[in-house]
Formats: sequence, C-alpha cells, structure tokens
Amino acid sequence: MAVKTKDMKTLLLLRHAKSSWADPGRADHDRELNRRGEKAAPFMGRYLREQALIPDLVWCSTAARAVQTLGLLGRDFASNADVIYSEDLYMAGERVLLESLHHTHEDANSVMFIGHNPGMEQFAQALFGGGDEVVRDAMARKFPTCALAHFEFDVENWTDIAFGTGRLIGFTKVKELQAVKIGSE
Repeated sequence: MAVKTKDMKTLLLLRHAKSSWADPGRADHDRELNRRGEKAAPFMGRYLREQALIPDLVWCSTAARAVQTLGLLGRDFASNADVIYSEDLYMAGERVLLESLHHTHEDANSVMFIGHNPGMEQFAQALFGGGDEVVRDAMARKFPTCALAHFEFDVENWTDIAFGTGRLIGFTKVKELQAVKIGSE
C-alpha cells in the first residue's frame, strides 16, 4: 500500500442498500429500503468507521433508498462530512459521475458517492487503472447492494481524475461483513 500524501485523493463508491419492491405503484425514485437494506447499511457504516474511511464530502443521489442508506451509515457521516444531494446522480452513468467528481471542492481529500447500478459498477470499472486484479474481477462479476469500492488517486485536484487512473484499494460486500459479525458471536 502506498503512503498517503497530501496530493492523494480517496474515492469511495457505495451502492445503496437493498430496496423494497413491496409497492409496485410507487415511483422508482421514491422506493425505500427493505428490512435487509435497513440492517445492512449500519454494518457498512461500522466498517467505514473501523477502517477510518469517513469522507470529507458525500455526493448522494436524491432517491429515497440512497438518502436512507446515508442516514443509516451513522451520525459520523452526517456531522463530519458535507453532503451534496444531487438528482443528477439518480441512475447516473459513469460520465455524469465523473463530471460530478470534477465539481468537488479541493479541500475534500476523501469523497464518497452513494448511488445506483449499473452506473456505480460501470464507473468503478472505468476508473480502474491499477490495484488488485482479483478484486477488480470480483467487482466486475457483481456489485451488489451496499457494496463499497475504494479507490485512491495520486493527484492534487479532483479535476485531474480521468478514467483508467484509479488504484483499486478494496471492494467490500456488506454480506461478507455480516457473515464475519455473525460468525464472531
């Protein structure tokens, strides 16, 4: 693992937790989390705190399930991070996500996006420029709900980030975190 310098930027891509399909008449944008999603997000929040991955800034889709996921990560994410709620992130593709990232203020060294597939998965794949190939392959097979891709970029400015320039540090599935927690009790 490289030593983190002032010119290093960290990007966390989090797919929202599992959403409910219980009300077929509800608009997709307004769908909330189901019970599984409500239980998963706090696990991911705990993991992020344990790994010292509290972002300086969060970009969050305005979809109910994304906003709810952010709220369930824990208070650290609401109080320590600035949050930008953006309707543009709802079902956004990799180009829109990159453009949003380029609009991030330079005081933030660590940024999290909370959004949707297929955009989050495509964005993560497009950013990959190095790192663990096995982890990349796992991420390419499936980017499940409440999964987290962790990238670092050796740049000073967010506008310097381009596709193919990220170093994939890790890919964490909440299901694996829950299995460890359950297995340790």
